[in-house]
Amino acid sequence: MASAKILVASSKVTLGETLADQIVESCRETLSSRDVFVLALSGGSIPSLLGAVECQFSVKGIEPRWGSWHVILADERCVPSTSPDSNFGSIKANFTSNVPIPPGQVYGIDEFLSKSTSDIATSYEDKVLKPLLARSGGKIDCAVLGFGPDGHTCSLFPNHPLLKETERLVAPIDDSPKPPPSRITLTFPVLNSMSRCIAFCGAGTGKVDVVNAVFESPTRIQLLEKDGDTKCHQLKLRDPAPYPCGMVRPGNLIWIIDLDAAGGLFEL
Repeated sequence: MASAKILVASSKVTLGETLADQIVESCRETLSSRDVFVLALSGGSIPSLLGAVECQFSVKGIEPRWGSWHVILADERCVPSTSPDSNFGSIKANFTSNVPIPPGQVYGIDEFLSKSTSDIATSYEDKVLKPLLARSGGKIDCAVLGFGPDGHTCSLFPNHPLLKETERLVAPIDDSPKPPPSRITLTFPVLNSMSRCIAFCGAGTGKVDVVNAVFESPTRIQLLEKDGDTKCHQLKLRDPAPYPCGMVRPGNLIWIIDLDAAGGLFEL
């Protein structure tokens, strides 16, 4: 049975620092052996948590080597980058515009490709994802994903046909149950087989039901370690997975949540 490492933070500030630690470590490990670091980011609340990344590099005395970073979208709404609905716009405003990652290495959708959502997805797969995979040993180095109260992640929603997609790496969706309806998203073949590390991140009581459903209720909680105000546990994932976020199972899976999202399952 698959399992995940769960990091439980005492506050949203600590949550952001814990997420930053994971990104820093993934970057350090990756750039120790090659010159390309590929980071995939979701939208939603994730961009607002990335402010601690630069600081954590400094705290740990690690050179970030921003020029080697390539930031891609785990999913995107098919809207202009100036729209408040744009994940690219949010990632840029909250993170990439504040660090010296070359602008050409932060990859949005082709806003001038005014054709179908399918064309936009194909363009992103062929012109962004595949060339980067070719430079990174066939895998995304780190993907940071959110999860909704309905259990969706990226733009993979419960009971949607995209959950069974096996061919496309970037897929279109025109009937998203959350607005706006037209989006593109990474698919499970990428998330499960072409990602070295995936970190889910979520906070608040609205996440409790999903967390409790995704993981087996432990008869004994295995405490792996404690780092300041964050505890690290190992829990088994429930089979069959009740939600799309629970279907994400790469080799290295981490869930970073706060006490509210943990719902009292853990105590610091």
